[in-house]
Amino acid sequence: MSMNSVGRPTTPQADTATGGFASLTGAKGLVQDEALIFEMGGWNKTGVDLPDASIHADDLGDLVRTAPIGLPGLSEPETMRHYVRLSQKNHAIDLALYPLGSCTMKHNPRLNEKMARLAGFADIHPLQPQSTVPGALELMDRLAHWLKTLTGMPAVALTPKAGAHGELCGILSIKAAHEAKGDTARKVVLVPTSAHGTNPATAAFVGYSVREIAQTEDGRVDLADLEAKLGPDVAAIMVTNPNTCGLFERDIVEIARLTHAAGAYFYCDGANFNAIVGRVRPGDLGVDAMHINLHKTFSTPHGGGGPGAGPVVLSEALAAYAPTPWLVHGPDGLTLQEDAIGEAAGAFGRMSAFHGQMGMYVRAYAYMRSHGSDGLRQVAEDAVLNANYVKARLSDLMTPAFPEGPCMHEALFDDAWLEGTGVTTLDFAKAMIDEGFHPMTMYFPLVVHGAMLIEPTETESKQELDRFIGALRALAEAAKAGDADRFKGAPHLAPMRRLDETLAARKPRLRWKPEAPASLAAE
Repeated sequence: MSMNSVGRPTTPQADTATGGFASLTGAKGLVQDEALIFEMGGWNKTGVDLPDASIHADDLGDLVRTAPIGLPGLSEPETMRHYVRLSQKNHAIDLALYPLGSCTMKHNPRLNEKMARLAGFADIHPLQPQSTVPGALELMDRLAHWLKTLTGMPAVALTPKAGAHGELCGILSIKAAHEAKGDTARKVVLVPTSAHGTNPATAAFVGYSVREIAQTEDGRVDLADLEAKLGPDVAAIMVTNPNTCGLFERDIVEIARLTHAAGAYFYCDGANFNAIVGRVRPGDLGVDAMHINLHKTFSTPHGGGGPGAGPVVLSEALAAYAPTPWLVHGPDGLTLQEDAIGEAAGAFGRMSAFHGQMGMYVRAYAYMRSHGSDGLRQVAEDAVLNANYVKARLSDLMTPAFPEGPCMHEALFDDAWLEGTGVTTLDFAKAMIDEGFHPMTMYFPLVVHGAMLIEPTETESKQELDRFIGALRALAEAAKAGDADRFKGAPHLAPMRRLDETLAARKPRLRWKPEAPASLAAE
């Protein structure tokens, strides 16, 4: 069995979705079937000719290869077709709406890509002298200024590489602040039940124990439970705002007041900053630390263009504990404060070997400059408008998890409306693939049974939203009409059929190995 067929049939079986027709090649119309690259072609050909090495390899000792390298032999056309065919099997933000909630998969303007590819940004090396990269340092400084201005916070650490890395930065800063005051008895971090899973994981990684905060029936932090659990052993709380249910924490200022009164710090998960950028400054709410996913709020979807970036903005109480390096304005211009000395004496250390992801800095800064302050405000307004439009158009067929009042940037539904249909959230999501859409986030947050979390983002037009909503309405009506078979076998039209998740989890094939030759008959 080939690696890509574990738990799933790779060729269409005769089914009603294709009119009973099973392609002889496994293709679906113009979408070609494709094997693993190791399963293709011969091993004695190549699209590239390389001369024999002119230098003897004796000095490599036992590192010299004694067997063929083991790479498949493909011509240039075969190689190109392989990767083009693979690309056709993936959904993409440039193909259609990408509704993953809490992921902010929005369009990445091509202007950003053009700027990130400028030689002065794309070709610099982290080890070259600072004196040779003044433009890059200036861009980082301007990016930091925008981030501090938009959040109302006095300091920012640019080095964290993504959201979870930013969480680690914020919690380490909080730990350093407590230790500087000699307040080492604080061993607990409070986290709401609906939090992103990285929140408790980060706190535990740093050495804190995690205590859960209850949620109210309307999907927000339970103030009474929070107040009961705050005490001299609490180092921090970690609250996402807007939260993972797609709702704004109405009591956020009171949450901050209670936290500070107990001697703890307020860490805000900024994964959903996209919903409030330009409209709400977290610093005004009492937040002490917050990471910002540049690859979400300020464009470049996950995986689109390389690594992410998760700068952390810090309050005055935590600014002195930010990790090195950071930018310093001096008589000779901008330099990087590399060592924990002088004004950086309280720094908890470094987050990484080098400063950060230059390409992500450039993309984010280009996005900010092209939008301007009024444009960034409109980003939040349109993101919230689009999500509420989706919620309003689907609420007569699907059940909103929190029906009272508007949502923020994402619309959350539960599976109560599927009761008695024989269709599950997973079935519904798989059927969306046949309609040309990537499924929404399923079964998250865990506090909502059968959750379906939809985030359209601000970059979708009403026309595209209507197309997406129309597909979901048609599926919902089919489920309620008793057409369960349509869902149980879905997706019918994808190149690969539904995965047998149990088999794939219990017997994963994580690497390709050539099949052993069939044993010969006894001589």
